[in-house]
Amino acid sequence: MSDVLLKYLPEHAVVPCFELIKAHRVHLKIVNERQTRHGDYRKGLSGKHEITVNSNLNKYRFLITLIHEIAHLVAFEKYGRTIKPHGIEWKITFQKLMIPFIRPEIFPHAILPLVANHFRNPTASSDTDARLAFALKQFDERKSDAFFIHEVPNGALFRIKNGRIFQKKGLRVKRYECVEVSTSKIFLFNPNAEVEIVKQP
Repeated sequence: MSDVLLKYLPEHAVVPCFELIKAHRVHLKIVNERQTRHGDYRKGLSGKHEITVNSNLNKYRFLITLIHEIAHLVAFEKYGRTIKPHGIEWKITFQKLMIPFIRPEIFPHAILPLVANHFRNPTASSDTDARLAFALKQFDERKSDAFFIHEVPNGALFRIKNGRIFQKKGLRVKRYECVEVSTSKIFLFNPNAEVEIVKQP
């Protein structure tokens, strides 16, 4: 298992993650990309703790996602199944589990302060922390036709993963106002949203 983890995690995170997996009897599955989530946790009918994490995540996002899901398991076991999935009990548990990993041997200098800041009050998804999400995305294997929305010129058309096409209008406070071409409805996008520019004839 530790050999497999080395492929997906920063080197110095492998042993402590393996220890957490063993200690909590986690059945870990590394699965193909899912658009709606990076990972999930559930207790199977057999009583097994099953955690899945997407295989396409970079090593730092994989680590945060794995600990996020283990925190669900630990919080439910400690506080009971009636707690809110991302309530205060989960936040405290997630913080406690992540603290040993917030070190320069594990996270690069470029993202270490952002990770430390995020875990003062972790959210249900690191994607909602735009600065951290953007910094983490710098370590993704980017497709040649993928752009962050802040790189798209105002007025240009772009496509999101589900095929819907938008026109970028401009910045509104911290997010970008865009109009969906087919409905003329206005949507707001985080600056770290990844899109494909539509070539106009």
